[in-house]
Amino acid sequence: MKKLSVVEARKKSSIGHQACIQGWVRTRRDSKGGFSFLEINDGSCLANVQVVADAALSNYESEVQKLSAGCSVTIEGEVKASQGQGQDTEVAASKVIVHGWADPNDYPLQKKRHSFEKLREWAHLRPRTNTFGAVMRVRNCVSRSIHNFFQEEGFFYVHTPIITSSDCEGAGEMFRVTTFNLEQPPKKDGKIDHSLDFFHRPTFLTVSGQLEAEIFACSLGKVYTFGPTFRAENSNTSRHLAEFWMVEPEMAFFELVDNMDLAERFLKRIFRDALEQCPEDMAFFNEWVDKTTIETLEKIINSDFERLPYTEAIKILESSGESFEFPVSWGQDLQSEHERYLTEKKFQKPVILFDYPAGIKPFYMRVNDDGRTVRAMDVLVPKVGEIIGGSQREERLDMLESRMKAQHLNPADYWWYVELRKFGSVPHSGFGLGLERAVQFVSGMGNIRDVIPFPRTPGNAEF
Repeated sequence: MKKLSVVEARKKSSIGHQACIQGWVRTRRDSKGGFSFLEINDGSCLANVQVVADAALSNYESEVQKLSAGCSVTIEGEVKASQGQGQDTEVAASKVIVHGWADPNDYPLQKKRHSFEKLREWAHLRPRTNTFGAVMRVRNCVSRSIHNFFQEEGFFYVHTPIITSSDCEGAGEMFRVTTFNLEQPPKKDGKIDHSLDFFHRPTFLTVSGQLEAEIFACSLGKVYTFGPTFRAENSNTSRHLAEFWMVEPEMAFFELVDNMDLAERFLKRIFRDALEQCPEDMAFFNEWVDKTTIETLEKIINSDFERLPYTEAIKILESSGESFEFPVSWGQDLQSEHERYLTEKKFQKPVILFDYPAGIKPFYMRVNDDGRTVRAMDVLVPKVGEIIGGSQREERLDMLESRMKAQHLNPADYWWYVELRKFGSVPHSGFGLGLERAVQFVSGMGNIRDVIPFPRTPGNAEF
């Protein structure tokens, strides 16, 4: 007898096979004809497989008729062609084994519909719902697509440190890592003596693997890092998490145009893979979450991204006649409402903005000849705005040191990063994509907390 997942048992090719199905009961209904219908789901797909359990089973009255949502079971029986609508197969059970009971008076998922906010309180159970099962399968698909894309493009996967002494973004919103007794940290001259800490210096959870990835780009050519990153930003918006996953490619001998080309190919690939490899889940999101989800992705896949200098974007916004909540002026970072106007109204497709004012971008971005702007780029998409941020990196030693000092950073603290500009420096570029932002966009989910298994936000780290 072969073990089959639910997705396998639902295929016509399984008809006639003796099979073992394992999963959790979604529903049970009893027929007056002396048998029960069980809907079983194991997470392998959105749909359930129907099991027909006959009253002749030895444990029919003692166990089968007591099954309820949440109970875990093993079903042995024959896969048959189904007479019911909406399914090709069903399983005629010859044996039903109950592994774990779920008291219907206590099991919180008995009720058919809960708000997403309420389900966050049950992070240990919410993957059993249709919505969050679909989210996690799409998240898996997007993650696999990311790896496949870069591997096929000739990139090497590198693992950058989670614990770091460098602040890539320069914002200072970092979680500190220490072994000190916080009530009585050792002090010297009235200040905390970090030389006595585990790493002999202040250390933090990383906000980005970019700087370390540049090291490997300057030796291996094309690399990417894909792992958890952290921001100690006290934000409770629907787009922010304290812990999230980032994919960050870095490429030697890539200038800004090469970076844009790669980012466009990359987004189209992961969107296409989601539509092709998760059609059932994507149809679910399109019906129950956002009825424009599939249409939006298809338009992006079939479009050529507009490429627009920041300065031109400001002129377009200033002359748009729109009443923006936040005023538009050169030298200010764009808000989501500005980005969405460009993508949804002006161009009706993704837009890549580039050449931003130097004053609003980090020290590592290459300064343009005008001295006022840097080779930064942001990829904007409808509904969301920015989904990718990147730049051509500053490869000139004198300019890098000048930019660091202008942002009150000590080049000595980044000595290894500076030395890359001393020994065989090359033009190079890279960008970052937050996995959760991508999954949120693909699925149409409204809150980023609902596309990560265990959201970490201010005041929330229970699970």
